[in-house]
Amino acid sequence: MTPIVKIQAPGKIPALSIRHLTKRFGGALALNDVSLDIAPGEVHGLLGHNGSGKSTLIKILAGFHTPEAGAEISVNGNPIPLPMSPTDPSRLGIAFVHQHLGLIPSLSVLENLRLSAFSTQSHWSINWRLERRRANELFKRFGLSIDPGARLSELTQVERAMVAIVRAFDGLQSNAASTRGILVLDEPTPFLPRTGVNQLFDLVRAIVAQGSSVIFVSHDVDEIIEITDRATILRDGVVAGTVDSKAASNDDFVELIMGRRVKVFQTKHRDFSDQPARFKIERLSGSIVEDAALDIRRGEIVGLTGLIGSGFDEIPYLLSGADPASGGMVSIDGVTHQVRQLTPHFAMKIGLSLLPSERLARAGIGALSVAENMTLPVLERFRTRGFLNWKAIERWANDQNIAYEVRPNRPKLRLQSLSGGNQQKVLLAKWLQLKPILLMLDEPTQGVDVGARQKIYEALNDAASAGTSILCASTDAEQLAQICDRVLVFARGRIVCELTGDEISKDSITEQCLRSASMKTSTGGNQNDRNSRTN
Repeated sequence: MTPIVKIQAPGKIPALSIRHLTKRFGGALALNDVSLDIAPGEVHGLLGHNGSGKSTLIKILAGFHTPEAGAEISVNGNPIPLPMSPTDPSRLGIAFVHQHLGLIPSLSVLENLRLSAFSTQSHWSINWRLERRRANELFKRFGLSIDPGARLSELTQVERAMVAIVRAFDGLQSNAASTRGILVLDEPTPFLPRTGVNQLFDLVRAIVAQGSSVIFVSHDVDEIIEITDRATILRDGVVAGTVDSKAASNDDFVELIMGRRVKVFQTKHRDFSDQPARFKIERLSGSIVEDAALDIRRGEIVGLTGLIGSGFDEIPYLLSGADPASGGMVSIDGVTHQVRQLTPHFAMKIGLSLLPSERLARAGIGALSVAENMTLPVLERFRTRGFLNWKAIERWANDQNIAYEVRPNRPKLRLQSLSGGNQQKVLLAKWLQLKPILLMLDEPTQGVDVGARQKIYEALNDAASAGTSILCASTDAEQLAQICDRVLVFARGRIVCELTGDEISKDSITEQCLRSASMKTSTGGNQNDRNSRTN
């Protein structure tokens, strides 16, 4: 039985107490009478499927949304007048680090670290020597060796996340009104390799050891179990339960998130080695990848992974013509093409489709409707006498939404209005309707809840069973273990390991990725410095 505990924080006065929090958007309830406590010095997880109300709750705490009448929020025992303004959280000792960090790559680490302070101070000059010393002391306090003078763009993604978290914590400590700050980390780990997640967790533990509390928002149940003391699960706008994280199992969390036991998708890791290769990729090179060679069989799902900067995630973009290749050939059913001559339009014409990781940047158009996004590659099907048949487009989108369980099923709704998981289901339907020969995916379940993941996995498995070959680039070892028939591990731009059959598991994929940092490549030598960069 799931170990549900009381919402009250154990022991001392809660660092943050929320009671009767309700929020409506039009007639829809995004949050319904939500109550929870965050204890001082606690890491408290916040989970829920896409659309469960997590983002709405965070935005109310940030002063972005106004709750309905009757809500109560107190910080360190002090009631807070509602609604909160956008300046109130900082004054109250609440700081936020969002998934995309809010840093400026063209500025230095020090400038990013002190940007908010610089913009609000009235001094005519800045003592850069003093600021640099202060920054060095701050990083040293948390055991970080980051140069304050370095340009942010020169840092790894892990180091950037550290800068964002340290900046938020420093803002809490600089606020005289805050004796016990509250740091909200909103999906901080999807872009980090496992070693980076470990570093981030060490930093989180150091922060709570100094008296602050952390709200850790994540879709990754394993991370929640590892880093949090307790966790609150939202489902359809209400609190499904608050649990002791160490006493709860992965299945317990999933059941609370979904409201039922979910059968986790797992492929049989099929062996295609005795089948002819449908795709032959030879000497493929890009900005990191160098002389990569791999074969893919009909209906096979091949995973590409490695540490960030190893080059595995370049492969789909090079093959689709989205990014320029410096060399290489791809043979499809015996017909050879020079990869550097491929364009996205020609790649689609020969049966290659790409679903990028950036849903509202490269994969979809947020301002367009679900129906428009879904039918962009097939608009000619709906053209009659030079005009688009919009009723037919919406009917088609409605049917696809039903098939892929897109919620809400409103084809006219803008894509950006959907949760991340539902956006991804729309975009997957957009490409699978073409029945491509090869579907290429980059981080297909990044920021997607456990229920939506299972639907995506099932859709990919169905497509593979129908003959589509799939190439999946991902840092999510658990995902690769669930869906792939083979997994190729990259280091310094080259394939250093191939996992098949029983070798494919979350632990073995993670282990091989970590080992790849010190491995030699398949050609017998280490690659040059250009290929050893980690960001």
